[in-house]
Amino acid sequence: MSYTRPRIPPVASLARTGRRDLIAGLTVAAVALPQGIAYALIAGVDPKYGVYSAIVVTAVASVFGSSSHLINGPTSAISLLVFSSLAFIDPENRTALFEALFLLGILVGVIQILIAVLKLGDLTRYISESVIIGFMAAAALILALGQIGNALGVKSKGDAHTPILTNVYLTVFHGDKINPKAVFLSVSAVVIAVLLRRLVKRYGLPQIDLLTVLIVAGVIAYLAGWSTPGADGKTAVNLAAKVPQSLPGFHIPTVDLHSLGELSQGALAIAFIGLIEALSIAKAIAHQTQQKIDYNRQILAEGLANLTGGFFQSLPGSGSLSRSAINYQAGAATRFSGILAAAAVAVALLLFAPLLHYIPQAALAGLLLVTAARLVDFRRLITTVKTSRYDAGLVLVTALTGVLVDLDKAVLLGIALSILLFVPRAAKLKAAELTVTPERVVRERVPDDPVDPSIVIYDLEGELFFGAAPELDRYFDALRERIRAGEVKFVVLRLKRVRHPDAVCIERLEHFLREDHGATVLLAGVRPDTLKALTNVGLSSWFPAEQVFPEEEVEFSATLRAVRYAQARLTAEAAVEEASADPQLYYLV
Repeated sequence: MSYTRPRIPPVASLARTGRRDLIAGLTVAAVALPQGIAYALIAGVDPKYGVYSAIVVTAVASVFGSSSHLINGPTSAISLLVFSSLAFIDPENRTALFEALFLLGILVGVIQILIAVLKLGDLTRYISESVIIGFMAAAALILALGQIGNALGVKSKGDAHTPILTNVYLTVFHGDKINPKAVFLSVSAVVIAVLLRRLVKRYGLPQIDLLTVLIVAGVIAYLAGWSTPGADGKTAVNLAAKVPQSLPGFHIPTVDLHSLGELSQGALAIAFIGLIEALSIAKAIAHQTQQKIDYNRQILAEGLANLTGGFFQSLPGSGSLSRSAINYQAGAATRFSGILAAAAVAVALLLFAPLLHYIPQAALAGLLLVTAARLVDFRRLITTVKTSRYDAGLVLVTALTGVLVDLDKAVLLGIALSILLFVPRAAKLKAAELTVTPERVVRERVPDDPVDPSIVIYDLEGELFFGAAPELDRYFDALRERIRAGEVKFVVLRLKRVRHPDAVCIERLEHFLREDHGATVLLAGVRPDTLKALTNVGLSSWFPAEQVFPEEEVEFSATLRAVRYAQARLTAEAAVEEASADPQLYYLV
């Protein structure tokens, strides 16, 4: 017995991979730091929790994830859902607000872990893309409207319970006097951000445009004296809250049963949107890299990241489109780039935390206005609305609910509508009659085709679950009438295109097969799952095996074999028996 030593990658290859991950990680960190602060502002919580999320959630998801390029952490969509979920708490009660934030992260993590453990990740595919597009449109509008006060340098009127449109109206028309210095900084941030993004794309520069915008805005405010307290102890423009020069510590949040009930709804919405966001980004990048993603493992990583983040004072997070794209474009080779990005943010926090206080809130508002504009793919939105009334209705209902009520209810309503509208569609079991033409081609029968009085070939297509049972009964009734009205001797049921059979439909099929209706039934193209379900109910003990034609990976079709079997029995001629061995005799169209 020979022993083969495991192949050890050359040192040069490891060094090259490590260098790529290091460059990508540092590039991602340069974006993650300002985004962490900005997204915490969106969520209505202390900026440090957004930075902590860029450390803890990013690192844990990278350790346990499957995608080599997905970067997790705070995102604008999740932060807006967090803000909506915490709206029932008085924002002035900071202790209760922050405890609820950490508990929310733990709930999100638990839900996502349960989805992974129970292997329910496929449920996300039943959530219509139109719901996500409607949600993103509402999120973008709410994000932009929510920053109007900061961009104008005035305090927002109303509270978390005030509808966003009312809040904006009160702030603009019945609020404080507009601060021109803040307007200058917010407009400058928007202009600089747009110009820098164009330069980055045109010349392939490092994507540190967001960090550059905040540095430039901070320098302008400092040189102009706007960030220096005056005689009254106030600055000319509002500055970001102070971020402590320390790493997140372990903390067990206080559990308030009243808050737990209120938070559950928001946690469910965040869990689903977070998974959809992360898996969509991972799939998109994997499509380009040809990496095989273990989606259930990725779901588990999302849950572990949020669960851990909840115990380390972090904002809940998900996969970030911008940071993941930067990570991929910067040449990341492995998940280690995400760990390095988290480490770089931690080092920057320890070294530069005091400087973060000099970032003007107006500049952050300008960045968030740019983020809101980039949050919506307008071409995709227009295409989706034009596609069908179904899609347009889902987009409209989700978006209006998000703006007029709140985002977490919009998500849950959209998911419910997706499932409710999917079930009737899935229940549409189709049946088509096939025929054998004079040219000996098996294809779908058209009205002008002559009727074969002896053989009926029925092709069933669709989901074979309880919702399709009425349709299946209708087709079987039509077959019974056909048999009684004529001289039908053989019925070929083609089951190649039916999927996911359940007990209800299998029972209907069993009853039809057991009936003594004077015709021999042949099952053609039976898929493994359908055959297994029939075997489980004892088909082999009473139904002749020669009348079952399983779908096999061979050139000769199971349906053609069934048709030739029927014709051979009808004619009882040796020539037909011999022809049945010729794979060129019939073609299935």
